[in-house]
Amino acid sequence: MHYTGGMASRAGSDSRELQMNEQLILNTYANMRTEVNQIYSKITELEMEVSEHSLVIGAIQPLDPSRRCYRMVGGVLVERTINEVLPAVQRNKEGLEEVIARLNEALEKKKKEIAEFELKYKIKIRKADSEAKEDTSQKEGSAQGVLVGPAS
Repeated sequence: MHYTGGMASRAGSDSRELQMNEQLILNTYANMRTEVNQIYSKITELEMEVSEHSLVIGAIQPLDPSRRCYRMVGGVLVERTINEVLPAVQRNKEGLEEVIARLNEALEKKKKEIAEFELKYKIKIRKADSEAKEDTSQKEGSAQGVLVGPAS
């Protein structure tokens, strides 16, 4: 009897170990997905800054280089000439574009890492039927309740 009891407790610890391993895999996978989302949002943020820099360059480039302009440097508004500001803004834009390129490389690397992780642990993402139904109802619901014109 003692021998059988030992086997039963061993089987119980094996199932707990398996659950812990599965939880560890899921946590690791969730962390990887979070990293990808963070990289995406940082790329988007930096692309918006590049767009703003392009707008500024487009606005001041055709102007007289000796004309005064103001630039925010470290939270302080400083007076400069277009001739001084334009190269700095262009350098900043180029620097941002380099950072975006590096982030895109990191993003691709992380995506490959996730794909390999999914293959290794046979992870498949599927939407539950109830979630799919909620998504369509939310899309329909978002168009409802819009008030156009004055209320009667």
